[in-house]
Amino acid sequence: MDILYQDKQILVAVKPAGVLSTDEPGGMPELVRAALGDENACVRTVHRLDRVVSGLMVLARTPQAASKLSEQIRAHDFGKTYLAVVHGAPEPGAGTMRDLLARDPNERKTYVAQKPGKGVQEAVLDYETLAAERGLSLVKIYLQTGRTHQIRCQFSHRGLPLWGDKKYSTLPDNGFIALWSHALHFAHPETGEILFFEKEPPAVAPWTEFEA
Repeated sequence: MDILYQDKQILVAVKPAGVLSTDEPGGMPELVRAALGDENACVRTVHRLDRVVSGLMVLARTPQAASKLSEQIRAHDFGKTYLAVVHGAPEPGAGTMRDLLARDPNERKTYVAQKPGKGVQEAVLDYETLAAERGLSLVKIYLQTGRTHQIRCQFSHRGLPLWGDKKYSTLPDNGFIALWSHALHFAHPETGEILFFEKEPPAVAPWTEFEA
């Protein structure tokens, strides 16, 4: 377990691809407890990454910290920045994606809805293209909202499926999805200090396509 920071209130670690964010067997809280050497430690999930997605997560180590962090998320005071590799090139190279998203519980997929309705929620993200190589683009994404599969759905809807996405793409990429939780910023639940954490993705394909 790659732990970047810990104190009595919070812990920031890297979630591996294939691991659930939630507190169940094999999930991030259980893995963190094992890393701490205390199977009874209080470790609570306050935000989620899809099972196939990897990168930074903050976990609460007290009920009070979990409550304070959850309040920040609801108030949109909790910043999350992602890196993604997509097929194609976003046009324009930087901008905002704004859609209405709905969820199909049977297929467990999110799709873009054409009009408001029951269960339809607005989804907004800002993006910036950082590099382009051999038909792929490296994109930085800042989430304004946190809908299920939001990034994957919004980019795929525009003909820009994420590399390795088995749910929203039919392209034969090998490996886990190229979506990485790159940076987090939030107020410490006890001190109020603004904390910023950043972690680069691993040096494996397709991230290595963009190395200088």
